[in-house]
Amino acid sequence: MTTAVFWKRKFRLVIHSGRAHFHVDCFSNASIMSKKIDKIKPAVDKSMLIFLSFFVWVVVGTMLLLFAYSWLKASQGSNSFLFVGVGVGAALVIHHLGFLKIVDKNLGRIMPMEGKKCAFSFMTWKSYLMVAVMVTMGALLRHSAIPKTYLSILYIGIGLSLILSSIRYLRVLLSELRNFK
Repeated sequence: MTTAVFWKRKFRLVIHSGRAHFHVDCFSNASIMSKKIDKIKPAVDKSMLIFLSFFVWVVVGTMLLLFAYSWLKASQGSNSFLFVGVGVGAALVIHHLGFLKIVDKNLGRIMPMEGKKCAFSFMTWKSYLMVAVMVTMGALLRHSAIPKTYLSILYIGIGLSLILSSIRYLRVLLSELRNFK
């Protein structure tokens, strides 16, 4: 076995059964890079992860409701109350059948966490992909030929259900803070 050092990396030439294998050992540099990344990683405890989840859900829900409000206000139609009523009904269904399950799954993942975790781990990577798809679909719908008053039903349904479901995050957060003292 022959070992050479070149550019702060250790290279090995290993000969087995007449065949030469070239190995690069750079574990020391990898551990240095890992330590540097750990220094800049935004590490927070699980209470902050729960707060971030709550905050993001409320902000996105409020944004969707503001879109819907502006569209209904601009339409100045007498059917606005009908669109709001259908949107609220959709929100209750989406809240109970969809978003509460997602909140429970997220809390089930966050609650057993010990120590500090990356601030972005309040959602799974799969959830980040789903958010990207939903944002893209929302942009496509807003720029489609569908009348905004009809889109307001969907936006009220999703926005209000996000806010309603975020209440569970708030309840768990308050419980965690009471137990922390």
